[in-house]
Amino acid sequence: MGYYDQDYENYNAKRQKGNRGGWFLAGLVGAVLGGLLMLFAFPAFSNFLPYDMNLGGEDDQQQEGTAESTGPVKNVAVNVNTAITGIVDDVSEAVVGVVNLQEAGFWNETGEAGTGSGVIYKQEGENAFVVTNHHVIADASQVEISLSDGTRVPAEILGSDVLTDLAVLRVDSEKITKVAQFGDSDKVKPGEPVIAIGNPLGLQFSGSVTQGIISGTERAIPIDENGDGLVDWNAEVLQTDAAINPGNSGGALINMDGKVIGINSMKIAQAAVEGIGLSIPANHAIPIIEDLENYSEVRRPYMGIGMRSLNEVSSYHKQQTLKLPEDTNNGVIVMSVAPISPAAQAGLQEFDVITEFAGEEIKDIIDLRKILYTKNVGDTVEFNFYRNGEKQKGKMKLGEEDMLGG
Repeated sequence: MGYYDQDYENYNAKRQKGNRGGWFLAGLVGAVLGGLLMLFAFPAFSNFLPYDMNLGGEDDQQQEGTAESTGPVKNVAVNVNTAITGIVDDVSEAVVGVVNLQEAGFWNETGEAGTGSGVIYKQEGENAFVVTNHHVIADASQVEISLSDGTRVPAEILGSDVLTDLAVLRVDSEKITKVAQFGDSDKVKPGEPVIAIGNPLGLQFSGSVTQGIISGTERAIPIDENGDGLVDWNAEVLQTDAAINPGNSGGALINMDGKVIGINSMKIAQAAVEGIGLSIPANHAIPIIEDLENYSEVRRPYMGIGMRSLNEVSSYHKQQTLKLPEDTNNGVIVMSVAPISPAAQAGLQEFDVITEFAGEEIKDIIDLRKILYTKNVGDTVEFNFYRNGEKQKGKMKLGEEDMLGG
């Protein structure tokens, strides 16, 4: 190798060494500048991170100081699942299956015509009492209840009421282990959590539990019990979104105190609507239950008339047949009067139109029944009525109701 070649190699070696030194210096400067940039930018950048990057220091001390100045910080944990399971454990054995047995076939053999649910609400000596729906035990030749362990016990129907869709059964208390307690349904509020227990779709799903809230109170549901296409009564019910299915009828709607605040009734629920379950309020059910238990029927005041709402007839008949003033549009037409009834003794006649009863204006049949059923058998009430266009007054001593009569 010549002198020129040797000098050229020495030159290249020095140049590479110089370049390595320059690269190192540039990298060092870049790292320092990058660190400074991250240091100043990090507080703003940390706001976009999906997790907490606070590793302690002054911020923690400031937060602690704030907590101390406003009082101790407490973590409150509500275990809803434990509350619900505890309520279910306490009440579920008091909710039973109700089996409707009817005779059918050539040999009149007894078989299951349907099943529903019921609630054991009372135990007294050798007897226990179960409330269920009227339509669950309708037309039954025999009734049995199915306990939570599958044991079947014969039941006696003490009484049932078509208008409120309630019935009371009596069974031997020997195998009864739990009794449910009624709560105050007047204190129920929309949004309040509730639990429904029953036997949807039959006994194979016995003791099913669903959870929801109270969606509404004092819902008025029209009832036509005699099938004439006219509304006989407006049932006041609780609305819930807790799942209530066929077979849940007669089961319990329970609040978070473990008290029964309603008797579930698919009879007055619309099956085509999703998320709307209806339940008979406990405070409405209790007096009906007591009458059925003690008298085998509901003792409602009775007038003894056949009725029709005035707003159901044409304006021609209002003026020509009934001879009413043009401004009289509300009231109840007396279509018939039962002999020796309170109405007959009060002097009411066919085609009289009652416009006021017990001091309150009457709009239709439902209004009249609503006021009538707040009275007691034996009460004397005053009423106003029109006869042949003339307004008159009368008094009536109420008797005991004939089924769906006025």
